[in-house]
Amino acid sequence: MSDAPVHTSTEAPAHEAENAAFGFITAPFAISAAVLLVLIILAWKKVPQAIGKALDSKIALIRDQLAEAETLRKEAEALKAEYEAKAAAVDKDREGLLERARHDADEIVAKAKVDAEALIARRGRMAEEKIAAEERAAVDQLRATAADAATRAARRLIAERHDAAADETLVNQAIGEIGGR
Repeated sequence: MSDAPVHTSTEAPAHEAENAAFGFITAPFAISAAVLLVLIILAWKKVPQAIGKALDSKIALIRDQLAEAETLRKEAEALKAEYEAKAAAVDKDREGLLERARHDADEIVAKAKVDAEALIARRGRMAEEKIAAEERAAVDQLRATAADAATRAARRLIAERHDAAADETLVNQAIGEIGGR
């Protein structure tokens, strides 16, 4: 390799001519002119108004969607309030039904208690009446047995102590008492 010094220069040449068309149109001027021409064509074709109309229609669509969303939100809130009211009413009705059921159950229990007490009292009276009837029957049977025994004893005593003459005297005396009445 050769060790020859390489000179690089960072200095610009004193005067270089820029590339220009027709002597005055340089690259920055051409770009600026092209941009200006495009903007003029866009204005002439009413592109900004078209863009504005498109944006306005998009804005109107978005506003309509927002209004519809607001309406739907209000309807949803109304439905929510309605269902909350219905739920509260159902809870109140449920509590009322439970209270009525408790009250009815208490009445049924009280009626059953009264009916049971009445049944017990009625059965007690029936048992007392049956016992009293059995006692009366036993007393009547005892009286009948006693009367029968007294009659037999009196017959035996009369048969042993009285003779025909005494019987005649007693019969005459009884006839006299009956006639005197």
